[in-house]
Amino acid sequence: MRVLIVASYNRSCFAPFVTEQVAALRQAGCTVECFGVQGKGLTGYLRAIPRLREQIQAIRPDIIHAHYGLSGLLANLAVRSIPVVTTYHGSDIHQPSVRLLSKIAMRLSAWNIFVSPRLMDRAHCRCRSSVIPCGVDLTDETWRGDEPNKVLFAGAFDNAVKDAPLALEAMKGIDAELVELKGYTRQEVNGLLCSVRCLLMTSQSEGSPQIIKEALVCGCPIVSVDVGDVRRRVEGVNNCYIAPRDPQALHETISAVRNERTNGREKIIADGLTNSQVAKKIMDIYANIVRPHR
Repeated sequence: MRVLIVASYNRSCFAPFVTEQVAALRQAGCTVECFGVQGKGLTGYLRAIPRLREQIQAIRPDIIHAHYGLSGLLANLAVRSIPVVTTYHGSDIHQPSVRLLSKIAMRLSAWNIFVSPRLMDRAHCRCRSSVIPCGVDLTDETWRGDEPNKVLFAGAFDNAVKDAPLALEAMKGIDAELVELKGYTRQEVNGLLCSVRCLLMTSQSEGSPQIIKEALVCGCPIVSVDVGDVRRRVEGVNNCYIAPRDPQALHETISAVRNERTNGREKIIADGLTNSQVAKKIMDIYANIVRPHR
């Protein structure tokens, strides 16, 4: 199976979950090439059509897999003879201006993947679709530190969607530093998740946040508002909590977190959310779509 991945490359790199999914697909036997979109907004994506058509002509993929709605629209406009699978991650559905373009991509795509049931519900998409969250790697369990006086915030303070003011208000009176998730390497983030008191998420909207799944793999306790698919991910996991979107309630929940690791790693495996497990689900979709075209 020859697959062309289409995704944003505006930061001179693909998002980590795209890179990891590509690696898992290759390990599972797919031949995978990537096309990086360097441009913003509808105009920026439309300008990429000629270059994308050139790459499609050069490698002749069996299927195109686009990440985010704008990439899905781009892929479908570039070629109609090759089936397109589009994965929607959250912002492409939550933002009204982008949602309209994503809805067009949904109609044109051979298959649509949503990273959470809540996201699929909001998109009102029921045909040719399924829910498959992005997977995660299994971090080495022996990597453990001890930073009980640190709480890791699930995002950058200047990202308004993450709602840092709510988190900072909730942390008042707690003997711990709220650490901004910004400027760390992937390895450093794993080190923090393996050592901090807990991960705190106060986002206003999410799809299926990778940091939650990474925290589970690392056995990191989690305190989160009910957003995205977090409730489903932490269900049945010890020392992980869903709290109301209220600073006092969050404060009390953070204070109640115990100094013990969670069974989140086992939950990730049971839910089929390792990168290799997710790659198998995606390859099944590819096979079902490509077979009729052939």
